[in-house]
Amino acid sequence: MNTPAVEARSIAKHFGQGDSLVRALDNVSVAIGKGEFFTLLGPSGCGKTTLLRMIAGFESPTSGQIFLDGQDITALPPNRRPVNTVFQSYALFPHLTVAQNIGFGLEMQGRPAAEVKETTARMLALVKLEAMAGRKTSQLSGGQQQRVALARALAPAPKVLLLDEPLSALDLKLRKEMQIELKRLQIETGITFVFVTHDQEEALTMSDRIAVMSAGRIQQIGSARDIYTRPANRFVAGFIGESNFLPGKAEGGVVTLRAGGRVECLGVDGRGGEVTVAVRPEQVRIVAAAEADALAATITNLVYFGTDTHCHMALSDGSEVVARLQSPATGDAGLEIGAAVGLRFAPGAAQILGD
Repeated sequence: MNTPAVEARSIAKHFGQGDSLVRALDNVSVAIGKGEFFTLLGPSGCGKTTLLRMIAGFESPTSGQIFLDGQDITALPPNRRPVNTVFQSYALFPHLTVAQNIGFGLEMQGRPAAEVKETTARMLALVKLEAMAGRKTSQLSGGQQQRVALARALAPAPKVLLLDEPLSALDLKLRKEMQIELKRLQIETGITFVFVTHDQEEALTMSDRIAVMSAGRIQQIGSARDIYTRPANRFVAGFIGESNFLPGKAEGGVVTLRAGGRVECLGVDGRGGEVTVAVRPEQVRIVAAAEADALAATITNLVYFGTDTHCHMALSDGSEVVARLQSPATGDAGLEIGAAVGLRFAPGAAQILGD
């Protein structure tokens, strides 16, 4: 097996003591491959930024070790680690030009002037800011400032680039554009990116692999497709995308829903008793109310999102089910609030999840 670019082994981080003890990280282990775009994803307070700061050297673990290219760097100060960090605030120097900002780190390392000039020119081309080289950073837009911060961090050719929610200050359209740019930069440079975000779309769009975190622990690691289609537990299913959760009873390889109807589910083998079935909204099919073996429901709301419409429905036990439909489908007869409909789930879409 190849040596990981970054590896955390049994990392714990505690704040306070006694009754006020907070476990920011609780026995976290993860290996990040070389040249990988790896994302730490989770809600505020889950421990993702704390783990990133430990890789950077800004925080020390209570226990456990951090390795970079197989070398134990747990005790190394930040300035001796071959990593760079891009922060939310960008931290650019307003009195310097774009080119001077990009070359600043190289100059601090004592690199020859010719090397600084050549590397700066290469970074400007990489982030497509050649025409802005002589401008002060205060004269740039938010997206342009973001590119300068990335170029400055990439200029010394770090082994690992750490990104702490760098897109959070941008508007929605620019954030989507920068998602594409970040992935392009990572592919072109071949540098390992470790990206922290609470935004599931950012994680799904850019990542080779994602670690979903909650309460100081990693809940699941996998590709965007794996995590979305086969979440490990209810937290992951609820945090990544949207899911319908329906109570039922497992028996004989199928689940009888509390609202009526029997559903074949992934993960039901060998299980019995009360369970929760998860189904993604895009896997819910609306059929005629009279169709045999369909699950009976009543439309309670229709929410238009442009490209698609969310159809909210109530089952007989009070459970809510949301179906995501392409918007033209909402013009079909019967899709109106108060209408009785039938529901089916796409084959293989329903699965039983643990807590």
